[in-house]
Amino acid sequence: MRSVRMRILATLLVLAAVGVGGWQLLPAQGNNDKTIRVGTTDAVTSLDPAGAYDAGSWALFSNVFQSLMTFEPSGVTPVPDAAKSCDFVGSGLKTYRCELRDGLTFPSGRAMTAEDVKYSFDRVKKINSDVGPASLFSTLGSVSARGNTVTFNLSSPDATFPFKVATGAGAIVDKDKYPAGSLRTGSEVDGTGPYTLTSYTKDTRAELAPNPRYKGILGGTGRPVELRYYADADKLNNAWKAKDVEVATRTLPPAVLSRLSASDPKQRVMESDSSETRNLYLNTRAGSPLHDARVRRALAWLVNREQLAATVYDGTVDPLYSLIPTGITGHTTSFFDAYPKRSTEKAKALLTQAGVTVPVHFTFGYGKGRGAGAEEAADLKKQLEAGGLFKVDVQGYEWTDFQKRWATGKLDAYAVGWVADYPDPDTFGAPLVGTGSTMNTGYTNKLVDHLIVDSQQFADRSRVAQDFRDLQADVATDVPLIPLWQRKEYVVSSEDIGGGQYLSDGTGVFRLWRLTWI
Repeated sequence: MRSVRMRILATLLVLAAVGVGGWQLLPAQGNNDKTIRVGTTDAVTSLDPAGAYDAGSWALFSNVFQSLMTFEPSGVTPVPDAAKSCDFVGSGLKTYRCELRDGLTFPSGRAMTAEDVKYSFDRVKKINSDVGPASLFSTLGSVSARGNTVTFNLSSPDATFPFKVATGAGAIVDKDKYPAGSLRTGSEVDGTGPYTLTSYTKDTRAELAPNPRYKGILGGTGRPVELRYYADADKLNNAWKAKDVEVATRTLPPAVLSRLSASDPKQRVMESDSSETRNLYLNTRAGSPLHDARVRRALAWLVNREQLAATVYDGTVDPLYSLIPTGITGHTTSFFDAYPKRSTEKAKALLTQAGVTVPVHFTFGYGKGRGAGAEEAADLKKQLEAGGLFKVDVQGYEWTDFQKRWATGKLDAYAVGWVADYPDPDTFGAPLVGTGSTMNTGYTNKLVDHLIVDSQQFADRSRVAQDFRDLQADVATDVPLIPLWQRKEYVVSSEDIGGGQYLSDGTGVFRLWRLTWI
C-alpha cells in the first residue's frame, strides 16, 4: 500500500478553469499563509511508521517524515532525500551504504544522526506490528551506524532494497521520542519532513505547517494544509459541494467521478492511470472453507470483473486479470487465460471434485468507507452465490478493525486495495503472495518464493519479467487471491488551487507541498 512510487501511466489531463489568464498562474501573494483544505476518505492507522502499512498513513508520513531516499514526480529510480548519497557496495547487492545530508534537525532542535536511522529501521523489525511494514525488510540482516554513514547488511541480494528504503517504512524518527520496543502513542510526530504536524484528531483532521528546518531534495516547503478525513465517499462529496475543502481525492463516489466535466469553470480535474489494484484475498489455511485450491478456483470462475467495473464503479476502474497491473514489468492476463469466461458449470465441477457440500459457506469482509466497498461486496455476493454453489456472509468493518481481522486470520475472504510501495513488480510479489505475506492469506508456495528471491538478484529490472510471468501463472492456478480491478486516479480542486496534478499518482503519497493558491 502503500508512496511517490509509480510512473504515471497516462498523460495527466489538467483542466484549467475557463478564462484563466497567464497572470493567474503565479501564486497569489495574499494567500501565502492561507490554509489549503484537502479532503480524503483514506484513514490513518497510526502516526508511528513502525505501526502502519497503508495508503492513508503513508500519505501523511511522506509530508512529516523523511526517508533516506525518495522518488521525484513520475520517477522510477530512487533519489537521495535525507541522504546525501546512497549506493550498493560492490556488485553483490548485499551491502547498501548511505551518507546523511548535513544539517537535518528534529522539531526538538536535535540534529539527526546515523544512529537515528539505524534506530528507525531496527525498531520496525523489532516491533513487527501485525499491521506494520516489517515484512518489507525481510532481506535486511543488520544495520550499522558510524559517523554520518549508515550501512545496511542484507541476508540475500536485493536490488529492490533502495526502493524499500524510499517508502514510508523507511521514515526516520527521533530515537529520543520513539520507544524501541513498542509503538508511540498520542498525537505527536517528530520527523524532519517538509511539514510539521501541529494538530491531529484521529479520523477527523491533521493540521500541517511548513517546516522551517526542512532540508532535503525539495526546493522549499509549501502552503499550510489541513487534511480532513471523511468516513465515506458520500461524506467527502458533501464536503466538496459545500466548499468545506478546496481539494478532494481518494475518493469521491464513482457516479460523481464518471460525471466530472472538462467544461465546468468552477473546478479543476486531474485524471491519470495508476498502478493501484484491488484484489479479493482468500484464506488458504487448513480449517478455512476456502483451504482447497479447487474451491478457490471455483470462485475464480464466478467473478465478472466487467460487470463490477461498469456498474458499481461506473467505468472509473478497469477490470484486472493479473496480480501485476498494466504498465508494470511482467504484467500478464493470467486469470483471463485460466478463467476466460464466467462459468457456473466449471465451478460446480470443481466443487464436486473437491467433495465439499454446497453451498460452501464463508465470510467476506471489507473496510467501511473505503470507496464503494459496500456496493462492491454486495455485487460480488450476488455473483458468487449464483447457481447456489456458495453462501456468502458479508460484513463491513471500521478500517483499523478490518486490518486487524485479516492480519489475524479471522476472515475467509476480504477485498483490499493495494497501492504500490515502489515502481517495481516486486511490490506485488512478497507482500501479496510470498510466504508470510502482508495480506496474511496463509498461502505458501516454494516455487513462488523462489521466483521472488531470484528476481531480486537483478539490478537490471527489465530482466525480471519472465520470473513474474511465471509467478502469475502459479498464482492463477493456486488462487490465493482473485484480481478485481485497477484504479484510475482522480484529484478535483477549486479553480483557485494549483498543483493538484502533482498531488497524487495512485501510489499513496500526497505531495502537499506542490499545492498553491493561484
